[in-house]
Amino acid sequence: MRTRIYQVDAFTTHRFKGNPAAVMPVEAFPADALMQAMAAENNLAETAFLVPDGGDYRLRWFTPTTEVPLCGHATLASSAVVMERLEPGRRRVVFHTASGPLGVDRTDSGYRMNLPARLSKPIPTPSGLAEALGVDPVEVVADAFNYLALLESAQAVRDLVPDIVAIARMDLSGVIVTAPGDGPHDFVSRYFAPAKGIPEDPVTGGAHCALTPYWANRLNKTEFRAYQASRRGGEIICRLVRDRVELEGACVFYLEGEVEA
Repeated sequence: MRTRIYQVDAFTTHRFKGNPAAVMPVEAFPADALMQAMAAENNLAETAFLVPDGGDYRLRWFTPTTEVPLCGHATLASSAVVMERLEPGRRRVVFHTASGPLGVDRTDSGYRMNLPARLSKPIPTPSGLAEALGVDPVEVVADAFNYLALLESAQAVRDLVPDIVAIARMDLSGVIVTAPGDGPHDFVSRYFAPAKGIPEDPVTGGAHCALTPYWANRLNKTEFRAYQASRRGGEIICRLVRDRVELEGACVFYLEGEVEA
């Protein structure tokens, strides 16, 4: 099996920033075990597999260790591959996924995705979470996928040195930490998902599907400029639109080639 591969830095205008994703266009999905093996070989947070479906595409996402139901940055990267390489000049694409149809539009500065919002509920701080983070959260909420912990300040989010092994033992697949923003950003965040093979994800679309309604409730507005404060870092424009979230960002191509599996 030979197929093209693209490596794209998503949610950034600068190469080596944002979140890198591999995008692999194929005529039909290979066996799950082979896709997982290729994702492990690529050794990026996500590898996206694209299959043409009429005028749309089917899309699946794999971390180095597992398939996931939603990945924002690899969807953004897939949009760039479709609209800049596979079908230059195209302005909109719909991906059919485990999270339903996801529409992406090209903008003057990048791409705008429409994703399902993830609504969370306040909970008592789970056993072991404060110890894993090394700080006591101001509050904790949770959805079906992640814990979301509010910290006191943006600097506390940046300075956090969590116990990744302890986070991997939590009963949800990831932990988001967030705080009010400083400078031009409404809020900042980081995301840890070692149970999915991602100790810290550089810039996470799925996390912002939860962060956007969370901050909309706290700040009483629906549009935000967000920053994910990982080592690579990345900016996302976020909008809450009823039960959906619009995430907007740019992409930069890093690698284009061919693989044999």
